[in-house]
Amino acid sequence: MQQSAATSLFLPIALGIIMLGLGLSLTLEDFKRVTKYPRAMTIALVCQMVLLPALCFGIAVFSGLSPVLCVGLVLLAASPGGPTANLYSHLSNGDVALNITLTAVNSVLTLFTLPFIVNLAMEYFIGAGQYIPLPFSKVVEVFAVVLVPVAIGMLIKSKAPQFADKMNKPVKIVSALLLILIIVSVTIREKQVLTDHFTELGIPVLLFNIISMAVGYYIPLLFKVEKKQAIAIGMEIGIHNGTLAIYIALNVLNNSTMTIPPAIYSLLMFFTAAAFGFLVNITRKQTA
Repeated sequence: MQQSAATSLFLPIALGIIMLGLGLSLTLEDFKRVTKYPRAMTIALVCQMVLLPALCFGIAVFSGLSPVLCVGLVLLAASPGGPTANLYSHLSNGDVALNITLTAVNSVLTLFTLPFIVNLAMEYFIGAGQYIPLPFSKVVEVFAVVLVPVAIGMLIKSKAPQFADKMNKPVKIVSALLLILIIVSVTIREKQVLTDHFTELGIPVLLFNIISMAVGYYIPLLFKVEKKQAIAIGMEIGIHNGTLAIYIALNVLNNSTMTIPPAIYSLLMFFTAAAFGFLVNITRKQTA
């Protein structure tokens, strides 16, 4: 995928608006909530930061994908859960408060784990001679795009809570429309590229998506986490921030090919997440 006005300008703007909207719904208490859900938080973070990238490495190795596409897939795995997870969790009767906390914590931890995981993938798949470290300035840039809008949103929430509540819904609607606009524009413009790669990437990306949700849902249940929290973790881990992955691939790694796995994933996850939410609620009603 090539740089365009949609990706070079509107992509960071859309990401910033999404993060601002997230901040409008956050308070310092959401961060303190980490201590309230120690087991759920610990399991979710281990799955998100350790288990999932390892499983993605395995899928990439055995998928037969080109090295650059393998790195793009791992980049997606290293990205945190997307804000869309909060919406799907709400619709699926998950613990949205836990989602918000996980999204916030993951956004911070990703600043340190993502460069490590992506560089490891580049070292393994592309080779030591092609190793490209993430420049510190670019890490700061990602930090600014992700966390500064969240901080602004939280500041507005603390100083003008009524205004924040009024703006929360419109900002979410604008965020969703911007994301849809970007995905549609990229899909239309790169229709041939996506078509050419869907046969190659469709199964690995879909497999990774399903595994992400299964890991996020069933492993917490194995450790006796409440089902409502397991649904939240499944959504958080299964709905990756493809927008952030595309942004990093284009603006940090300067590699348009690496955007293809996140782009395909971003299209598929809307349907698989809806199916996942439907299935877990069906099983909940049957066991109730």
